[in-house]
Amino acid sequence: MKKVLIIMLCLASTGLWAQSSEFGIKGGLNYGSTGDIDGFQDAVDDFPDITEGEAKAGYHFGIFAKFGISSVFIQPELVYTKLTTDYGAFDYNLDKIDLPVLLGIDILGPLNIKAGPSFQYITNNEIDNGTFEINDVENDITVGYQLGAGLNLGNLGIDVRYEGAFTDNTAFSDTASDNFSIDSRPSQWILSLSLAL
Repeated sequence: MKKVLIIMLCLASTGLWAQSSEFGIKGGLNYGSTGDIDGFQDAVDDFPDITEGEAKAGYHFGIFAKFGISSVFIQPELVYTKLTTDYGAFDYNLDKIDLPVLLGIDILGPLNIKAGPSFQYITNNEIDNGTFEINDVENDITVGYQLGAGLNLGNLGIDVRYEGAFTDNTAFSDTASDNFSIDSRPSQWILSLSLAL
């Protein structure tokens, strides 16, 4: 009797634990900014409004994988992101590789929610102003977070997410005379289209 009961439970749970996986490409727009400027004492009178950056639109593209059991899934991604922040006197350009690892759940038909850590590796950061220069960041790799919602329509997916930072990641000026730094860890909204291949 025990064997029959165990077999029945195994058969009943087969659908629940059926595994699925998919791989694909993604891309889209992001809108956000890096953090505040510290210091910059010599230029405060000339540029009084550049301590806080204005958000600008950027873009991203990359690949993703999705591994699911029933309605729960894990979605790792590898994404190149280009982001620019307007500080008035100059734009601060940031290129980075993002590796979010998201845990998600399908909640209603094609709708899902997801959240998880996002690892960031900065490949380039620069100021487009001949007067000032920025040096390498304090930490090449930092960890932030992403959370959002998605909609799957067959092989096509649409995602809206927010990305935030756990800590600052300071980029310093090249010369001591400039005496300023920028928090290079961005906060941004991300809109993505994905295609499962």
